[in-house]
Amino acid sequence: MRLNRTSFAVLLACLGVALFCLVYPVYVIRPFRHQGVRELAVALAILQARFSIGLFCLALALFAAGRIWATEPARRPRFLAVAATLVIGGFLLLSRVNIYELMFHPVDQLVFVPQEKVKLDPAELVIAVNLGGTPRAYPIRSMSYHHIVNDVVAGRPITATY
Repeated sequence: MRLNRTSFAVLLACLGVALFCLVYPVYVIRPFRHQGVRELAVALAILQARFSIGLFCLALALFAAGRIWATEPARRPRFLAVAATLVIGGFLLLSRVNIYELMFHPVDQLVFVPQEKVKLDPAELVIAVNLGGTPRAYPIRSMSYHHIVNDVVAGRPITATY
């Protein structure tokens, strides 16, 4: 019985660490929130190390689940051990997804309208580019969501970013 309590404690700790490594960077780096220097440094360090930490947690969870499976005759503890291990594996897979690329994907297919047909507020801020006599204006309101626009102006590829 003592062995199973220890194994369940290890599983729970691995679950907590894997969840923390997945959620904390997203919480700190989310848009429209001020980040402190230290918390941003910690979030970036976790972001870089979370896959390795997740692999370690998964290996430890597999070991603990194996111990529970081998020593526990009841189905429920076995099911919980396997479920916790699968959740940790799911967190590991999710740690490979760059949520910021999903949120702030670049705009590649632009639609431009002539200046006289544009309906912008007079106070609307834009990023303006004029290359080779070809003007372009990218509204900050749109740029603040995407952060990056890929375009070709006067035959030259450019990237506008905000």
